Amino acid sequence: MTDKMHRVSVVTNFNIYDKAGVAMAVARKLNECGCEIAVSVHNKDKVNRMNKWGLNIVFLPADKVYSDTDAVAVLGGDGTILESARQAAPFGTPIIGVNLGRIGFMAELEPGEIDLITRMVQGDYEIENRSMLNVEIVSGSGKVRSSGFALNDAAITNGSISRIVDLELSEGKVPIAAYRADGIIVATPTGSTAYSMAAGGAIVDPRLSCFCVTPICPHSLSAKPLIFPDSAVLTIKNVCQREKMLYLTLDGRANFELYRGEHVRISRSPLHTKFIKLKKSGFYIKLRQKMNEK
Repeated sequence: MTDKMHRVSVVTNFNIYDKAGVAMAVARKLNECGCEIAVSVHNKDKVNRMNKWGLNIVFLPADKVYSDTDAVAVLGGDGTILESARQAAPFGTPIIGVNLGRIGFMAELEPGEIDLITRMVQGDYEIENRSMLNVEIVSGSGKVRSSGFALNDAAITNGSISRIVDLELSEGKVPIAAYRADGIIVATPTGSTAYSMAAGGAIVDPRLSCFCVTPICPHSLSAKPLIFPDSAVLTIKNVCQREKMLYLTLDGRANFELYRGEHVRISRSPLHTKFIKLKKSGFYIKLRQKMNEK
């Protein structure tokens, strides 16, 4: 048994009627178990119009939805769950995903399984900690000018233009490889089933502690994906002469400019994403199911 839940935030796109309907069904299930529901104040009018049962709902400022709660129930696809994970991680707030998207690899429940969510209220669940990346952009003078974190991956590309770029990968102070490619991805085990997998990278069990480095469409017969322990500190330098500026993207959301001569430093983040687990099925069962569905 784990800690019981007294307040759960419900996050979805309330502008989409079907998603809002499932969100209200989840809220009703939790409320019937004595759990208070929290929703962003931005959705107050929509939720009040749909609250036919007089549910106990509090409306919080958007920045409090992830901090002033025991858990967050996220209804949507992997992108929605990923964004909620980024919001929840700094507060150590656990999340549970309900798949309303296509694949839903990060989701614990499908829409037909929402009855199971009541187990959270009684503490009948487990917490699975997922490692994250700490990512810094270091200028040519050695100063950190931007930083962020990622649950899935950090990708360096030429942005919307498909053109080969030049990058140098090092571990610590040891040069590893020089790439001519469309870009490079550094992924966590969680992110190994996302962009990295699509680029030909390895699928990694999330119980492992490692980084997955995958070149994107490399212009070389010898460029292969690499696996590093997550105790490593990786640096990727922009040495592209043809392009003054490349782009660093974290989790497909946050974007940063990376100028010629600058490098990206990637290490293990002190933050973790906490996923609530209600079912006994493990990673490989989900992998087989989701990849077959795809």
